Amino acid sequence: MDLPPLTAIRAFEAAARAGSFVLAGAELGVSAAAISLQVKALEAHLGKRLFLRQGNRLTLTEAGRALYPRLGAALADMALATAELRGGPQRLPLIVSVLPSLAECWLIPALAGFAAEGLALRVEDDPVDFARSGAHLRLTYGIHAYPDHQLVPLFRDRIIAVAAPGGAALHIHTDWGASYPTEPNWAAWTAAQGLEAPDPARGLVVGSSGMALAAARAGLGQALVPGRFAAADLAAGRLLRLGGPALPMRADYMAIHPVAQARRRGLAALLAHLRQLSVPDAASDPADAP
Repeated sequence: MDLPPLTAIRAFEAAARAGSFVLAGAELGVSAAAISLQVKALEAHLGKRLFLRQGNRLTLTEAGRALYPRLGAALADMALATAELRGGPQRLPLIVSVLPSLAECWLIPALAGFAAEGLALRVEDDPVDFARSGAHLRLTYGIHAYPDHQLVPLFRDRIIAVAAPGGAALHIHTDWGASYPTEPNWAAWTAAQGLEAPDPARGLVVGSSGMALAAARAGLGQALVPGRFAAADLAAGRLLRLGGPALPMRADYMAIHPVAQARRRGLAALLAHLRQLSVPDAASDPADAP
């Protein structure tokens, strides 16, 4: 078999996954220059250019895109085979990195009925470095932090107003932080009804949709939250949906993974399960309630 050196294959796979010779070198314990030399050797062996080099940024060529997932899958199979021969685990865990509110308010309930054996869940904010963290799949909102990855839309939610029965009339404001524009807020929600926007200085400000739900559940005030996140509380009567519009969010909640992880054991089954749950259902979607 006319095979290139394994060191060249590993260097290319790491650089393609990390998008950087520097990060690939840090992962493999060599310099960025050594990674570059190995990639050039592989390109010479194949007679193909695998990367477009634009300053410090690497972009896969069409030849590189064709090669990367197959080599990544082959290396993953080699790692599994050696782990088995060494007496290691028969099934390496699927590491899923999740946005905090998405984990608490949607993913954990969504895993009911799914064989979660072999899953490792990590809750963390964006951006996540797949190469350094070891994550195989990222569940998050939007795609701004993950160019050159496989993108799988899960669902696009709508913002609704909720409050606990007998809760305070105070408005709970959610600040999504520096990386995101805050989704439909009280100013947009009241404007849609021709009402005056509440003063944020007179309300409670929280840092996530999960905190907004918890505050509303505790009776601290009225919150604007994604409809799917509030579904269990609405069904149990812990929260009531207030009158007013359901405002569409700007982007989808997404499942994102490196192309090379497409054949990772368990990933396809988990994605299929999550996408099945993501199909809109007018009978059960709280955003469709009157």
